[in-house]
Amino acid sequence: MTDAIDAHVHVWERSTDPQAWIDPDSMGAIDRDFTVSDLGDMLRDVGVGRAVVVQSSNSAGETRRLLAADPEAVAGVVGWIDLTDDADVAISHALAGAKTRLVGIRHLAHIDPDPTWLLRPDVGTGLEALARHRLVFDLVIRWWQLPQATSIARTHPDTTFVLDHLGGPPLGTEHMAEWASQINRLGGCPNVTAKVSGLPSALGTDSWTTADLREPFDAALDAFGPARLMYGSDWPLVRLGGGPSRWHDAFDELVRPLSDEEQRLMRGECATLTYGLEESK
Repeated sequence: MTDAIDAHVHVWERSTDPQAWIDPDSMGAIDRDFTVSDLGDMLRDVGVGRAVVVQSSNSAGETRRLLAADPEAVAGVVGWIDLTDDADVAISHALAGAKTRLVGIRHLAHIDPDPTWLLRPDVGTGLEALARHRLVFDLVIRWWQLPQATSIARTHPDTTFVLDHLGGPPLGTEHMAEWASQINRLGGCPNVTAKVSGLPSALGTDSWTTADLREPFDAALDAFGPARLMYGSDWPLVRLGGGPSRWHDAFDELVRPLSDEEQRLMRGECATLTYGLEESK
């Protein structure tokens, strides 16, 4: 299925972009470099054509390096700029010399020292700039930050938002009902789509079954519908939860009851439309 899109992957070379968050003891499976060439191999293994590469650090330098990469396997880049500064100027700087298209911006709000960073007025000004440049804003947040996501989505209706990893559902805890309620509220915002990604690594084990993922998948489907959901592997982090092939097989099983058209939307068409990706050649 080479027309499919993996809407969420990362690449890094730690000589230029250190990943200090990687614990070599508990995260040995990702304790190395992952290049664009490695990405191409992974995509071929699972039968997916191209991917959206997402920033892994709040670094303008990393974004420039991602945009300068050979774009063969890369459909687009979700990079980083300082939204609290002059976002229009920062976007222009990021685009200078780019080989690969910048399709969105992300900030690591889930680990920002300010837990309400999303609600800052200067961030709001930056979000308005993204709308002018037709760039998406990816939301990487903790589940308890979902009300903040709903607030900014309603406040900035001209900005398109993409919720990464379904907002990090607190799988296996008593908070799942609250998460589902908040996901449903966010799904009521027509300018928000979501990625079915990050679920295997969120479980914290590779002993999961597809049945363990059914609850968050069904809640997301109810909230957003197949037209506003997209597949993402969260590679290479998915290696912490069984690997990309196992997750892709589970996704196949989860979407099997849906129509062919609904599956096409989730496998690539939603990502293509949301990020404004060019058709593959």
